[in-house]
Amino acid sequence: MKKPHLSLPVILALAVSCVASRAVAQASSQPADRTPPSYDMKPQSLLDLDDLHKKFVSLAQAIPADKYTWRPAPGVRSVSEVFLHVAGQNLRFASDLGTTPAPDFKSDGYEKSTTDKTKIIDQLNQSFDYAHAAIEKMANIDFRKPATKYGPDANAGDLVYLIVTHTHEHLGQSIAYARVNGIVPPWTAAQAQKQGQ
Repeated sequence: MKKPHLSLPVILALAVSCVASRAVAQASSQPADRTPPSYDMKPQSLLDLDDLHKKFVSLAQAIPADKYTWRPAPGVRSVSEVFLHVAGQNLRFASDLGTTPAPDFKSDGYEKSTTDKTKIIDQLNQSFDYAHAAIEKMANIDFRKPATKYGPDANAGDLVYLIVTHTHEHLGQSIAYARVNGIVPPWTAAQAQKQGQ
């Protein structure tokens, strides 16, 4: 009787399969990682949110009032609409963390509610203060509370993360809007001036 001959590809496949099976067995036998996280989301998110607050307000102040209706193309948010979108989402997300809804806030039509620079800056300030206060009131355990409106497995920590990342996204958009209109973000101008001294 002839011995079966195994080709090199078959031998390699068997070897890989054995190694993979052993790795899976070892991984399942290791205890779950119970070390506390090295990253505390609450203070970091507040620090980030406060920095975003300063940047948004300083950029809103730097953009001339007559540019608040500027938009890069038809159907795209204008400067004022981006700022009010950020303010509106801060108010909406923060109220979804379980805090008392912001008085007089109605999301329908909010982004187009005004093009008045002073009112928009006031709305930005109020919205960032509101979001900060909502997160500040949270205990660490609150970050685990379900937020299923945002997905079946979502929790309040995911929502805090969403507040920060959403705001970062629109800061980048607002910087681009400002740059196209010849406006240097104030923090960039201050840094350049500092380096020039």
